[in-house]
Amino acid sequence: MIGIFDSGYGGLTILNKIRQLLPEYDYLYLGDNARAPYGTRSFDVIYEYTLQAVKYLHEQGCNLIILACNTASAKALRTIQQRDINPDEVRVLGVIRPTVEFVPARTRTKHIGVLATPGTVASESYVIELLKQDPTLVVTQQACPMWVPLIEAGEHLSEGADYFVEKYLTELLTRDPLIDTIILGCTHYPLIQDKIEAYLSQTNRHMLVVTQGEIVAHSLADYLHRHPEIVERISSPLKGRSGGGFLTTESATKFADSASLFLSEHIEAEHIELQ
Repeated sequence: MIGIFDSGYGGLTILNKIRQLLPEYDYLYLGDNARAPYGTRSFDVIYEYTLQAVKYLHEQGCNLIILACNTASAKALRTIQQRDINPDEVRVLGVIRPTVEFVPARTRTKHIGVLATPGTVASESYVIELLKQDPTLVVTQQACPMWVPLIEAGEHLSEGADYFVEKYLTELLTRDPLIDTIILGCTHYPLIQDKIEAYLSQTNRHMLVVTQGEIVAHSLADYLHRHPEIVERISSPLKGRSGGGFLTTESATKFADSASLFLSEHIEAEHIELQ
C-alpha cells in the first residue's frame, strides 16, 4: 500500500492524479487537519509532526510514503530520509524534486515564479533545487498566506478570493516582470488555478502555470518502474485495510464533507490521533 500524507486537504489533488495513473495500487491518505496549516510553523514543529505521520503510515503497512505537502517536503523530508527511516523498510518521497525537474525545460526567459506557503518560501527549497537544475535560472518567490485558509473554508471561488489572487500575483510580477513560468508550490492551489490564469489573461500575461498532481504521478510511475523491489512491497495485500482509506486527525465527518472539494466522490474517513 502507498501512503499519502498532507497537513490538510491539498494532498488529495496529488492522490487523485496518482490514482488515475496508477489504479492498480491501494492508497492510504492521512491528513493532519487538526494541526493544519503547517505553512507558518517552525522547522522543528513541522519535522516532528511529519515524522509522526510517516511512522503511523508505516505502522499501517505503507512501505512507500509520499509527502504530498510542499511545506513538509521542504522542511522535513531530507532529515527524515537521512536520520529516521531505514530505506530497506520504507521509502519516503516528496513533491518538490519532481516539480523542479520538470520546469527548467519549459521556461523561455529562464525567469520562474514560485507561489507557496510562508513555510515553503522561507525554506528556499524551490530556489535551491531549481538552481541545482540550472544555475542560470532567476527564481522569485511569493508567500500566499491567505490562499490555504480561503480554500479550506470553501471561499476560494468567492469574489473575496479574487482580491488575494490579484494581490499576490501583482506582488510577484512587480518584482520580476520577466517571469514566464509560475509554479503553484502548494497542493491546495490547483483549486484556484482558474482564477490565477484568468487574472494573468486579463492583464495580458501569457505564461505557463505549473501544478504538481500529474508531475508527481508520472514521477512516481517512473520511480516504481526503476525499483521493482518497491513494487513487490506495496503490492502485498494488507489485513483490515483492503483498498486503502482516508485518515484525519480532526472530525471524520468534517473531513469527508470537505474532501468533496478535492475529489469528485463520497468518501468515508476515520479519525486518528498522532503522537
